[in-house]
Amino acid sequence: MGLLSYIVRKTGIYLLTFFVAVTLNWAIPRLMPGDPIGVLLSRFATLPESSEVVYSYFMRSFGFDRPLWEQYLDFWRALFNGDLGVSIYMYPQKVEDIVLQALPYDLVLIVPAVVVSWIIGNWLGAVAATSRRLDNLLMPLFYFLTSSPYFWMAIVLAWLLTVVFPLFPSSGAYSPGMVPSLSTAFIIDFIKHWTLPFLSLLLVMLGGWAIGMRNLIIYELESNYSRYMEALGAGRRLILSYAFRNAMLPQITGLALQIGLAVAGAITTEIVFSYPGLGFLMLQAIQNQDYFLMQGAFLVIVVMVLVANFVIDLIYAAIDPRIRSAYAGEA
Repeated sequence: MGLLSYIVRKTGIYLLTFFVAVTLNWAIPRLMPGDPIGVLLSRFATLPESSEVVYSYFMRSFGFDRPLWEQYLDFWRALFNGDLGVSIYMYPQKVEDIVLQALPYDLVLIVPAVVVSWIIGNWLGAVAATSRRLDNLLMPLFYFLTSSPYFWMAIVLAWLLTVVFPLFPSSGAYSPGMVPSLSTAFIIDFIKHWTLPFLSLLLVMLGGWAIGMRNLIIYELESNYSRYMEALGAGRRLILSYAFRNAMLPQITGLALQIGLAVAGAITTEIVFSYPGLGFLMLQAIQNQDYFLMQGAFLVIVVMVLVANFVIDLIYAAIDPRIRSAYAGEA
């Protein structure tokens, strides 16, 4: 019952967070100055005498002629029906089609970067905590990496590995003229374009994980149970194994927080490399005042972050008996 109570409470919290985030997602684009219909019509050759008629038609089509409260209710009604609307910038394409085309690029970029940085960072942090020489050598590097903004790291890598040493392409997800397929040529080309955005995220996140694990292990080694085990004659390896297991719990919690930061970092990284993920898509939507595309892209990002955090919370509750016992006592 303790775990069930925990899941119910967490579900309620995440649903409330989803409601607030999606409401802000709807409201913020409408607070921006500008005329999205005017931007749309500027892309078409419209006769002067018919421009007002066409403008009124699009205003009605997108629902901008209705009061804001009606637009808000229509938004939720359409959302529950799985309709994210029609893109203004890429009219007449549907927003869900555009977002689904960009989403795989984010998944193959963010998920490997978070997982690999978490594994390598925790390992390096553990190594640094057990060796003073490596600690003095690695810690300045870790602090440099974790303090670097994602976009700055992306710019540095782009300059170093595309200009100074032209090893990788500088933009896009694959070369012009290539058709996405499972062919060897396309996969190799895709990996070349994927490497720099991946490294930009990996390096920045790796430093934070390493510092966190190093500090946690040092704290665990100075704790009472470690000193007690040492007094009983336990070996260094056994004490380190307990310290590492206890230090992993906060790192798992940090994994949930890091997912949100990684998504934010991916947005700026994709802009630097013109990588066609949701971040680059949001930039295009903002520049063209496409309310519906902004809403759709941000909605997917919100759902990704909330689902990932919810899964991490469940994993944490499953591996930490203190949470289950606490909620069992309240039930």
